[in-house]
Amino acid sequence: MMDTPDQTEQLESRFVRQSDPKTDTLIFPLHPAWWSRPYEYEWARQFARSDDVVLDAACGISHPFKFWLAEHCREVHACDWDERILSEEAIRLNIASDFGEEAARDLPESCLTRLHRARANLAQLPYASGMFDRIFCISVLEHLDTGTMLRAFREFARVMKPDGQLIATFDVPEMRPDLLETIMAVTGLTIDGKLVVDEPDDAIWSDMYGAPIRCFRAVIRKG
Repeated sequence: MMDTPDQTEQLESRFVRQSDPKTDTLIFPLHPAWWSRPYEYEWARQFARSDDVVLDAACGISHPFKFWLAEHCREVHACDWDERILSEEAIRLNIASDFGEEAARDLPESCLTRLHRARANLAQLPYASGMFDRIFCISVLEHLDTGTMLRAFREFARVMKPDGQLIATFDVPEMRPDLLETIMAVTGLTIDGKLVVDEPDDAIWSDMYGAPIRCFRAVIRKG
């Protein structure tokens, strides 16, 4: 079956644009400082399927994407290096700190009970080979040194099913999109769909951390 135009565009790996769809609420209203998350979450959640076994890799503690996945996928795993990921109390406390007491109180219990949580390093994932239909890795890769990033990609390849997908976003220039094909070649992965590394005039950006940064999205397949 041929991809529809919408599906083809969704699969395109490229800079996130101001004209892209976004959401200001995912489980609860998103933090105003999260300049790219409204776009990242709206795009990434289009890949979630009800029969999927998925992983939110380096999921964060208060970050709501893993809770949304827990409501929409068959089996959801979430890992983070922060040991608070193992404690429901610590998670609710962090939600209260970032989003308010009401958000922490109103988070459905099922969002935690249906979530398989683990403390883990991305370079050494505690999961069986070929386990996941899809892995989501949102604004994480730019924080890894080169060696850790390459090991993480190899681990993603190991734990994905043969037809699995990695749905990833990262900040530029901390990570360079023009290096993606080289990275894929040495980690057992491939870009799924079209790769466009030229920066458009309407790329979303932020200078709240100093020098301007942009956001890039990538659809990656095992192969």
